Amino acid sequence: MSKYLIAVEPEFFLQYDNLPKQIKKKFKKQLIYLKENPKHNSLQIHRLEWSDFWEFYVDKGYRCVFKQEGNVYKLYYVGTHDIIDKF
Repeated sequence: MSKYLIAVEPEFFLQYDNLPKQIKKKFKKQLIYLKENPKHNSLQIHRLEWSDFWEFYVDKGYRCVFKQEGNVYKLYYVGTHDIIDKF
């Protein structure tokens, strides 16, 4: 059983739908790690500066931005690393 639950903001689905197929595959793998073992090395989870948002690596160029609320990870954004500056 998963230690954590996943919730998403409505806009997240549009972002996910626009990802390249290979990135979607990587994202799904990373999401399993997030749910089962958030300390997994490939996630490289860290807090965004001056924010209560966190991010994990999908791969070298893609990130997912989220907040933790108890045992729930709420996903806000998935896409290229460039968007992180908006948070």
